[in-house]
Amino acid sequence: MPTYRIRHAADLLGVSDDTLRRWIDAGRIATILVDGRQAIDGAALAEFAVEQNATSALSDGITTVPAVRESSRNRFLGLVTKVTRDTVMAQVEIQSGANRIVSLMSREAADELALEPGVLAYASVKATNVVVELAQLTNTRAGKAE
Repeated sequence: MPTYRIRHAADLLGVSDDTLRRWIDAGRIATILVDGRQAIDGAALAEFAVEQNATSALSDGITTVPAVRESSRNRFLGLVTKVTRDTVMAQVEIQSGANRIVSLMSREAADELALEPGVLAYASVKATNVVVELAQLTNTRAGKAE
């Protein structure tokens, strides 16, 4: 399960680090320790994002790099909040700021991408199709992927 540092989680929610820390102190969202640092479980963050219906776009604190280049221009970075699988198809819901995006795809594709609540992903929209890609956080301060 992915985890997110406070700064990245705040960016994904569209709030400041201080606001998220106040919410943590108030018990609105739980943290865990990862390598001695406070972090938030991806599934818990996804659930919280749905509840909060974050309204701000990502700040400059996160630089995202798509896994592949493509012609689609309408790309939404967000947290997977729900995945419903049956034997053939999967329904994937992504919360991107105030936007809830739903994609239907093959179960095989959802399984190959290991999509589950808390995973950071792109929804690319072209015509009536939504393509979901995995996203990678780049630590701009250290110049490395996390």
